[in-house]
Amino acid sequence: MKKAITVFLSVALLFSCKSKKHDTIIVLKSNDIEIIKSNKAYALGKRLLEACNTSKFKPFSSKEATESVIKNATIEKVTEVCKKVNFRNGKFISLSLIDISLNKTTNDYTFRYAIEYEKKLYKRELFVTINEENKVSAIATKEVKEKPL
Repeated sequence: MKKAITVFLSVALLFSCKSKKHDTIIVLKSNDIEIIKSNKAYALGKRLLEACNTSKFKPFSSKEATESVIKNATIEKVTEVCKKVNFRNGKFISLSLIDISLNKTTNDYTFRYAIEYEKKLYKRELFVTINEENKVSAIATKEVKEKPL
């Protein structure tokens, strides 16, 4: 009997000590966003992807992006990524906004776009993060795997 009570109390204590999760990331509607953030995310994302079509990349300025993004988005790196993406996906056609999320901890907005390419074999998405200073603090593209039915 003592053993059963001890096990029950141990389990109860374990569940009562479990930390509660606080949602730090929320999904927003496009009308809840400052138009400046939305326009900047779209323009800089599109500029980066169009560089793959033209082979002419204009590096980001310190007014547009953080130092880490400027350091990582060099002409050489962009050219290398563009070669791989163009081979698999063809030429870039357009961007469509999927959703916008806000990280309440850092106050960063992440814009997620569907990328349309010539070849429809592989789906890709673009993620552009805008910080409090209205600068791009992260920009990345990712291939999206098809979900089985």
